[in-house]
Amino acid sequence: MSKPNHARGLPETEAQCIVSNLRISPRKLNLVAAMIRNLPAERAIATLTFSKRRIADQVRKALQSAIANAENNHSLDVDRLIVARAEVGRSIVMRRFHARGRGRAARVEKWFSHLKIVVAERAQGAEGGTT
Repeated sequence: MSKPNHARGLPETEAQCIVSNLRISPRKLNLVAAMIRNLPAERAIATLTFSKRRIADQVRKALQSAIANAENNHSLDVDRLIVARAEVGRSIVMRRFHARGRGRAARVEKWFSHLKIVVAERAQGAEGGTT
């Protein structure tokens, strides 16, 4: 049985989604996460839908999961949700070797990342967002 939302450190007006081991470096993923921070949820989905970044589709799915968690598990109003936090963390690093000249080898590092998206219900009086 899972703990209630407030036992995990989140207030009652927030819901989250965590994605582990995304196959992209944390620096590249943080560029996409920065595009949606503090945006209304609908606008963040639209931004990710039309982004040219490869990872934007997986970030959009994670955001939609966080919105679904807010609606179904915490009974929050979907129209008033904003992306409160989009946190990126380091995960594992796969190390491979690439053949170089004169019998040498060079190490190739393939970085993985974690992504945590927290959506929050904005206050009744605060309407709009960044334009």
